[in-house]
Amino acid sequence: MKRYLQDYGFLLGGAGIVIFLDQWTKALVRNSLPLGGTWMPWDWLRPYARIVHWYNTGAAFGLFQNGALVFTILAIIVAGLILYYFPRTSPSDWTLRMAMGLQLGGALGNLVDRLTRGGQVTDFISIGSFPVFNVADASITVGVAVLLFGAWLKEKKDKSAEEQGNKGAEEQGGRGAEEPVSRGE
Repeated sequence: MKRYLQDYGFLLGGAGIVIFLDQWTKALVRNSLPLGGTWMPWDWLRPYARIVHWYNTGAAFGLFQNGALVFTILAIIVAGLILYYFPRTSPSDWTLRMAMGLQLGGALGNLVDRLTRGGQVTDFISIGSFPVFNVADASITVGVAVLLFGAWLKEKKDKSAEEQGNKGAEEQGGRGAEEPVSRGE
């Protein structure tokens, strides 16, 4: 029981930080800029980055517009799966656990908007010509990057262990594990 509380404490603590930052920044934008408004501290920054007040009814980065109901249901399913699967992950697999926390926080951050803002999600980070996004979208994306990084680390570790195993077999005269002795053949 104690392990489950520690597991969920880590997951919900990380996701809670993402949700708080996401909702706080969205509220700042909604209260400070009219819909479609732009803010930039320096004009030279305009072509590269700016804060805009926008919304979407689709997925991250404005993809699949008018899919609010589908993405609401999908966010609930994803959150449920993460909550179910998280305590079954190894505590030593920190990249998977971090990725799940970031993805849960991002999914729930946008879900809060969908449920409280008529299916719309507030977006405000605009970089170059990339679609406008928010903290929750960034959290989901970083979560995927951390997940891929963790897979790469695991593959590297497994390959190193395999090479060490092969090296040990070579040192024993080219034989790895003892081969079974044939009886009467």
